Amino acid sequence: MDGPARMWISAIPSLDPDTREVVLDLDQTSGDSAERMARMLLNRGHEGEEGVFYLLPEDLAARYERTGNRLAVSLLARRDVLAQELAAHPAALRAHLDRLPRDPLDDGRVVLVRRETVTDFVPAERDGFQQPVLLIDHSVGHSDGPVALPELVSLFERQEAGVVVVAAPRAAQD
Repeated sequence: MDGPARMWISAIPSLDPDTREVVLDLDQTSGDSAERMARMLLNRGHEGEEGVFYLLPEDLAARYERTGNRLAVSLLARRDVLAQELAAHPAALRAHLDRLPRDPLDDGRVVLVRRETVTDFVPAERDGFQQPVLLIDHSVGHSDGPVALPELVSLFERQEAGVVVVAAPRAAQD
């Protein structure tokens, strides 16, 4: 279920019905080790409004990349932060850290999740940051089939899923 089926450009009505956001799906039941690592870092978030958590860019950051009509979003984490978080986890998950691709712009970071879609959407920019990426953290399993954005938004509105706001610092080489 990777790829476009797990990335949308849309408004989240209960947050701001007038602003289009980049929304990624993070499933608590995912078997993907890198996605599980990204989810571990969500515990470092600070709650804002009910059900909405904010992460510092040092814990988890997003990066936008545009190639033609495709917009890609990567979730990046510092290798040392992940190593610290993984210390109490099984060795198999810790070993996966060494196999993660390095961030081409920052050797101290790794790429945990990368998704892309065809769109003309251009993230807004302010004060050296691009528009944050929203992650919907839920437990509707992959075995249930692909989860559509309306279902994810409904889970959030029923307080059965959380939204995590991930900062997107402007890359120095953009």
